[in-house]
Amino acid sequence: MTQATPAQHGIWLTERSGDAGTAYHLALTVRLDGPLDEPALRAACAAVLARHEPLRSAVAETNGVAHLVPAPVPPTLARTALDDPLVAEALTRPFDLERGPLARFVLAGEGERHLLLFVAHHLVFDGMSKDILVRELARSYAGATDPAPPPRPHPPAVDPGEARAFWRTRWRDTTEVLLPHLGRPPAGPRPGATVRFTLDAPLSEAIDRGARKLGVTRFELLLTAVHAVLRRYGNTDVPVAVDVSTRTPEVAEHIGLFVNELPIAVAAPEDVTFADLATAVRAELRAAYRFRAVPVAHAVGGMRPRTALAPVSVSYRRRAPQPQFVGVRAEVDWAVFAGTARNALHLQFVDAAEGLDVSLRFAPDSLPVEAAERIAGHLRTFLAAAVREPDVAVRDLLLLPADEEALLLREWNDTRRDYPDTTLPALFRAQARRTPRAAAAVCGDRTVTYAELDAAGGALAARLRARGVGPGALVAICVERSLDLLVALLAVTRGGAGYVPVDPAYPAARRALILDDARPAVVLTTRAHAADLPPGHDVLLLDAPADGPTAAGSCAGPNGDDTAYVLYTSGSTGRPKGVDVPHSRLTNFLLAFRDALAAGPGDTWLALTSPSFDICALELYLPLITGGRVVIVPERDARDPAALVRLVRERGVTHVQATPSGWRVLLDGGFGAAGREPVVAVCGGEALPAPLARTLRARVGRLFHAYGPTETTVWSTLDEIPEPVGEVTIGRPVANTRVYLLDGRQRPVPIGTAGEVCVGGAGVARGYVGRPELTAERFVPDPWAPGGHLYRTGDLARYLPDGRLVFLGRSDSQVKIRGHRVECGEIEARLLEHPRVAQAAVILRDDPDDDGPRLVGYVVPRGDPPTPAALREHLADTLPAAVIPTGWLFPQRFPLTPNGKLDRSALPAPAREPASQAPRATGGDDAVIETIRMVWREVLQLDEVGDDEDLFDLGGHSLSITRMMTRIQQQLGVALPLEVFYDTPTVAEIAVEVRRRKEVHR
Repeated sequence: MTQATPAQHGIWLTERSGDAGTAYHLALTVRLDGPLDEPALRAACAAVLARHEPLRSAVAETNGVAHLVPAPVPPTLARTALDDPLVAEALTRPFDLERGPLARFVLAGEGERHLLLFVAHHLVFDGMSKDILVRELARSYAGATDPAPPPRPHPPAVDPGEARAFWRTRWRDTTEVLLPHLGRPPAGPRPGATVRFTLDAPLSEAIDRGARKLGVTRFELLLTAVHAVLRRYGNTDVPVAVDVSTRTPEVAEHIGLFVNELPIAVAAPEDVTFADLATAVRAELRAAYRFRAVPVAHAVGGMRPRTALAPVSVSYRRRAPQPQFVGVRAEVDWAVFAGTARNALHLQFVDAAEGLDVSLRFAPDSLPVEAAERIAGHLRTFLAAAVREPDVAVRDLLLLPADEEALLLREWNDTRRDYPDTTLPALFRAQARRTPRAAAAVCGDRTVTYAELDAAGGALAARLRARGVGPGALVAICVERSLDLLVALLAVTRGGAGYVPVDPAYPAARRALILDDARPAVVLTTRAHAADLPPGHDVLLLDAPADGPTAAGSCAGPNGDDTAYVLYTSGSTGRPKGVDVPHSRLTNFLLAFRDALAAGPGDTWLALTSPSFDICALELYLPLITGGRVVIVPERDARDPAALVRLVRERGVTHVQATPSGWRVLLDGGFGAAGREPVVAVCGGEALPAPLARTLRARVGRLFHAYGPTETTVWSTLDEIPEPVGEVTIGRPVANTRVYLLDGRQRPVPIGTAGEVCVGGAGVARGYVGRPELTAERFVPDPWAPGGHLYRTGDLARYLPDGRLVFLGRSDSQVKIRGHRVECGEIEARLLEHPRVAQAAVILRDDPDDDGPRLVGYVVPRGDPPTPAALREHLADTLPAAVIPTGWLFPQRFPLTPNGKLDRSALPAPAREPASQAPRATGGDDAVIETIRMVWREVLQLDEVGDDEDLFDLGGHSLSITRMMTRIQQQLGVALPLEVFYDTPTVAEIAVEVRRRKEVHR
């Protein structure tokens, strides 16, 4: 009986957790072509098994410690046909560690075609063992008799003190990494897949030349390339695990486990060159190599058992000569995959006769096969660039293959449509001439025809001209939703001026700021709001008798480059900024949506949106240029969800647009509750959570999801949400619009990775009024369209493989807390999956009274509020503990901006949750706590242990835990699971758990 080494013990613990599957199966195949001497091969297999005791072993536990013992039944050579499922089954069938044996042979084939499969558990086998096994099989098959290897020496005792000090300054316990299309993996064993490719001989030779030039080994250069590609995916210091040998000369010919994993993380400046990164990787690898004999889990403690130390790992095999089996041709496949992924991504490099063979192993349920294939292309492209130009910054080296770049820049942005050079007033007046008597707009009890609306607009335009308002001027409109508002909008644009909406509901200070910045020639308003305006402006009252000419007359009207409107949005300085949108941008948007929605005379749009929110342009103008009708919601009805729903039904509304927050109001009012409404729904302005999308899709005829900032003219992308609802996307660019996802260097990011949404094309606004510096910062030259501009939105998105875009939130909503990076939107999405959560918001707060930054969750409940504990438990199924909110508030409704969006700045700070009031087990006479103290003192070899001292701060590790588990069960009769020691790692907390379990089983 041999006690397991620390490395073996860690693997054994992971197997006990149930998460390993076949991740620890190591396998190879030998293809044998020719007249096989099967008895000789059978004898060779038996000889190898006889020489190497670990292959005949099982695992036994004694006092919480794993030992290798002889298996009751030794391994044998199974015989079958090539097409027998037994071959695959032998590869993937889990080993029974307690019964053993921990290795198996299968010979499949007939005639002169055979395949020998060997599978062993990593507990007793490593990569170098493969070479020993194949070499000895070939020698034994030829009739040679190898002497038995010398007795296995007991591993030398190693003081983990230095290793602990080293790893505590470097170790980051994370399973997170950013990879294209990578989702969060489910718990438990993950079925794996493999993508294989070859780095051809010219590139392989260039890698060798580059390694010599940089003074690193081939493996160190390959490891550097992996680190560099991960940096390009948005990772900064993610660890990459490598296997290193711990063999000494005494065990050079032994089959067994003589490797440890070392997680190599390199912190480097953003502008690091590939050469400098290679030097840093080499230095870090060499520093870690000094402590290779001590498993990291043994050195740092507190790390839960798992199949890999890091989310990405790399291994490398030098080329081994193909074995010589007498009389037959033999070819070994050293990289057979047993089917369970150990981590997010494992890269195996194997020297080949021509170049380098590379295998990518991953779990398709979290990393799609197509994404892995793209990663392979990125690695190949980047390696070629890096060895050609090692002194170039990593961030500037070529990453995307030509075909992927063409897809991103050209194919997915091929949206060209030929539209006439026209303007909104021209489009409206042309429609008015076609259908003068048709109803154009309805508000309350009033209905106006196209002819009446055209005449009213012309009359007001004449009054404005009389005051000197014409092309180049701005006119502020401070009018609530009404027919007067619609007339004012059409009149201002008809006369060639641009309008500036000023919502009467805005605070007085904000109205004053907008008017002061815009300096309008005239302010259009009504008596009800005139008194609320700051002094010093020329005011024209819409509800007062005309004081000048009202005959429409004729005027040239605007051209495409004239300003249609200036809309003010919130600024980071607190001062709103005005976005200048020319007519050409507005008409492109309207015509693009006319085509996308097949708009026509039968449409009736609900105008629900505030005039200060640019999406009102879709509701008000699209029906008026296509022969439809607009139903304007009076202010009194806008605040009554039930009244809104009645209005939709009574007026025969066919199209409704709202933000997600607005749609929730309609749903609360009973929209669709009695059955599907015959309505086309458009949703945008905020992220659309999947639960809301599912609810809404079930209640409407069609559902569209739109995206676009004010600076690119209302909506820039559109997607129709199918039924059943899958992943919610913002779709593709609309006509004459280009969308690029770019990194910080303004280059396209790989498909599936997050990049900043940058919008180009016919919708990009002119810029910010009177803010040239800010305009230059946000409206940048489009490198792929000479003379054009891109608007940098500050939003993040990623591409799906089919070219649709998935919105990821603001770039500044990505938070990093306790070493974990997370989008608040992801936490919100998970919260919305809870049956008692109606709405959810999560923000990172750093309030003065807090001990540091913390995540706070805000939940509008559905029915009785869920408890914070219930929400934490719900999130724990899919999210790391570090990114689960620690503070909670349960408002009845969320604060909204005037545009109907969630006002995150108005969310209050919650009080700190009081310290846990759980009962504490204290007191020297308490038998339970005294027993646990004694167990800790004995296992940790300490004279004293405090009840509140952390197990891992005291030097505990996985081997300590299993010993404690066994002794507590022996002395207190309670079997504690492994997780308890990681979740509650103090004597006092363990005592509480022991008492609780005793009560349960009493």
